[in-house]
Amino acid sequence: MKVFVARQAIFNRKKQVVAYELLFRDGVKNSFPNIADDAATAKLIMNNQLNLGMRYLTSGKKALINIGPDSLRQELCEFLPANDVILELLETIPPTKQNYERIRGLFHSNFRLALDDFEYSKEWEPFLKLVRLIKFDVMENPLDTIVPVIDMIKERKNIKLLAEKVETEEEFEQAKKMGFQFFQGYFFAKPKMIEQKDITINYVIVMLIYEEALKPNMSITRLAELFAQDTALAYKLLRLINSGVFPIKSRIESLKQALVYLGNERVKKFVNLIMTAHVAEGKPTELTRLSIVRSRFCELIAQQISPGLANMSFMTGLFSLLDAILDRPMEQVVNKLPFPEQLHDALIGKPNTLYYILNIVRAYESGSWWTLQNACSYLNYKDENLPDFHAAAINWADMYKNRVY
Repeated sequence: MKVFVARQAIFNRKKQVVAYELLFRDGVKNSFPNIADDAATAKLIMNNQLNLGMRYLTSGKKALINIGPDSLRQELCEFLPANDVILELLETIPPTKQNYERIRGLFHSNFRLALDDFEYSKEWEPFLKLVRLIKFDVMENPLDTIVPVIDMIKERKNIKLLAEKVETEEEFEQAKKMGFQFFQGYFFAKPKMIEQKDITINYVIVMLIYEEALKPNMSITRLAELFAQDTALAYKLLRLINSGVFPIKSRIESLKQALVYLGNERVKKFVNLIMTAHVAEGKPTELTRLSIVRSRFCELIAQQISPGLANMSFMTGLFSLLDAILDRPMEQVVNKLPFPEQLHDALIGKPNTLYYILNIVRAYESGSWWTLQNACSYLNYKDENLPDFHAAAINWADMYKNRVY
């Protein structure tokens, strides 16, 4: 499937681009989507941070990400890299004590914070010690009307000022004289649409994962089995592990290992992120279904040839079609995933046991007897069990096909 994001440049006083605001879009039309702020933020994270990453979209510059009250409460920021983003706290967040504690937690987690469409009141005073940037909408609040507030903020050396919706050269020059350091608006550049390929997520599997995550005694083993039923979700999970948000101490060889690494609380937050972003997505494509069949097929063969490789063989099959699904070279895709060298090499076509197992599966799918015999010969493997293994893999992949949540 295709996913969309708009980026709008932010300029300094010399009209140099210093950052980009990223805005979720639900289609090629470059306009605000009709969804809640928290859903837009969740989709931005799922479709972009857990796809190519924010740095790709911003060419290495800082990304401003909108955070509404629900996103703040759900702790969606935990899935963003603090070094790459500035959290733009929307004006819909009320200055309550509870929100102050949440924002203070983000500050102490090294996030840079901005206030959007700011209108001063004394309740915001504690928050001003935590933020580093304040945005003023100069269309809603003309520059002449906010001089007293600007003069007050300029006394705080920790805060920079950004004028947004700057439409003319005159507004730019006036804002500069008033002390604004950064600028955004159609005078400089309209938001630019960026289109990417992503994987469609299976709504039924999402709901089953959510069901498991809600249980008092959530089973990581069961969750790993469910993530394994959907290539897209498995990919997002592993991209999260390798996204720069969490330090990696060892290579990930299975989905269960990835979930254990995150820990129960983070897993529940990740499931909530998935639910918020994809609660109404469609069914998996044929390519994702085929990759799920392959994963089980590869695993069954590995259990006979080399049981110690069964987990990695499963992963080899599961991710063997990512290049076709994402329409990108396989090497580019797997370099963004935290795979052991043996699994990485198999997926990019370097010969090893996992690679040869995958070739057996591919040959069986093609229906070519000669190709199958040649593939089996590399591992000295007899093909007599392959029909049963293939049938078992199809049944396994179809396990939840007709289940209604």
